[in-house]
Amino acid sequence: MHMRSWNHQTLTMRSRCAIALASIFLLGVGEAALGQNLRVTAVSPTSNTVVAPVNSPVSVTFDQPVDRATITGRSFWVFGRWSGRVSGTFSFSEGDRVVSLAPDFPFSAGETVMVILSRDIRSASNEPLRAAGYSWLFWTRAQPGGLVFEPVQTLSTRSNPNTRTRAYGALATDLDGDRFLDLTTVNEDSADLRVFMNKADGNCEFHPFSGPYPVNRRASPNEPTDFNHDGFADVCVANINTNTISVVLGRGDGTFSPQTQYTVGGAPRGIAVLDVNGDGHIDIVNTNSSSSNLSILVNRGDGTFNAPVFFEGGGSGEYGLAAADMNEDGILDLVASAANSSRMMVLTGNGNGTFTLASTQSGGGYTWMIALGDVNADGHVDVAGCNAFSPGSGVILLGDGAGGLNAPTSYVTDEFPLATDLGDVDGDGDLDWINSSFSGDWSLFINDGSGRFLFLREFEAPNAASCATIFDGDNDGDLDLALIDELADTVQIMRQAGPAPGLRLAIVGRCPGTMVVAISNGVPGSRAALVQAQRTGSARIPSHLPCAGTILGLDGTAQRLAVVRPGPDRIANISGDAASGACGTYLQAVSLGDCGTSNVVQVR
Repeated sequence: MHMRSWNHQTLTMRSRCAIALASIFLLGVGEAALGQNLRVTAVSPTSNTVVAPVNSPVSVTFDQPVDRATITGRSFWVFGRWSGRVSGTFSFSEGDRVVSLAPDFPFSAGETVMVILSRDIRSASNEPLRAAGYSWLFWTRAQPGGLVFEPVQTLSTRSNPNTRTRAYGALATDLDGDRFLDLTTVNEDSADLRVFMNKADGNCEFHPFSGPYPVNRRASPNEPTDFNHDGFADVCVANINTNTISVVLGRGDGTFSPQTQYTVGGAPRGIAVLDVNGDGHIDIVNTNSSSSNLSILVNRGDGTFNAPVFFEGGGSGEYGLAAADMNEDGILDLVASAANSSRMMVLTGNGNGTFTLASTQSGGGYTWMIALGDVNADGHVDVAGCNAFSPGSGVILLGDGAGGLNAPTSYVTDEFPLATDLGDVDGDGDLDWINSSFSGDWSLFINDGSGRFLFLREFEAPNAASCATIFDGDNDGDLDLALIDELADTVQIMRQAGPAPGLRLAIVGRCPGTMVVAISNGVPGSRAALVQAQRTGSARIPSHLPCAGTILGLDGTAQRLAVVRPGPDRIANISGDAASGACGTYLQAVSLGDCGTSNVVQVR
């Protein structure tokens, strides 16, 4: 009797559990179960894409209807690194499960955009978004460019021609809301910011600088954002010699309010901006190279910050720093380089103001600076770095989407590279790469679409190539360059002009040694000739050869090296060992289909 009674009670309990489970299951089909946090199930543009249209709305899909009253300019906001804080209109669809922000103005071409959702967003049934909030980054599409750059202006950062400012760093954020990008240089010796306002005439030209706006000694690493939610772009700068971070709030008219300084660790080198705790306010993290750690400055919400909290990075001599979602959980993470131990560390965000060391990988050398982006179109964030004493080299480390990095692939640069930047310079839908070398020039590498980079050309520096800013300075959709020389105290404005070429030439490798010459974008089904000369010039192809009369970018020493037929992908690769006698010569390709010519590349 006792046993039968026990079985009956057990069956009854099981039946009730089954009914409860069925209720939860059915509830999950329609509405989320009570007590569950509001969750993000999809975002648009997708995280890490590099081809979002500049007029993209920003949309978030939730697993439950949202409480519209909790969607505000502080709980759901967007900042373009160059175009600034986004203004726009919210709309709701799919039974209030989808929230979209339609920007009032397009983003700038080829820029990174950060989206911030705070924990203040709640569902219609009053369930909150997780305490960590939700953030992601994407890039906007750049239009195809001809890779022909014309120098349109050389700006000086000096007030007195004989007094050095040592311009070492620049940002291209729109400071006055006219939809044209302005240039702000960060100057080490004069310890200030100097602002070159865009003339806004579509010619990629700038007015003489305004300011200066004081920061502190050896100011260099910098990032823009909106710290105080007033809609204007602000700037934070690391001051290496004074162990401080300067926060300079923008007024929205191209000027800045006086700085506020915060003491951090020894010799701050890298700086990143992100919401570390889900409150919707942008905080600051920096590396401290001499004290070998990192600092977090938590934003109080008004652009002022709490005292720093220090944590270990997992290496020795933390230097470069950048933020992105390395493990794809909607919480931004950090990638830091440890220069002394030659390591690259991924520190995943916990969403509560702390970070966990997820992985370390060789950095391949003394990594001075890093940049983040998806270079091989697999949806995962990758790392570009420059190693100052390797001798000079750039490195690419592919991310696995789970917080790990593959071993570095190295590329030769000029000596002492100290800045590295990513951007879709040719506008073909993948990120290209520029390295700036203090003891040399600016080196432009073109991505072949798979994350392999081909050296295209150098831009000659007056004294010391120190950094490059990739931006659309004339609002024509393709990307231009601002090249900063810290010894000459100049900013060379290089405007990209002309349509995309029908033929493109690039080289990977170093002379003497094994090299690969890549010819791409040829006429389908047609062959291409590779021509070599001792010098550049304007020689014509002789009358007895195909494409007779075509003007080359080479002189009369030009000789045909090879004839190739690009494959279905319109790419042909020629590989071989380059002898020392080939070093310093010039190459150009000629399409035998339409007689179009490629860019000229020096073998080096």
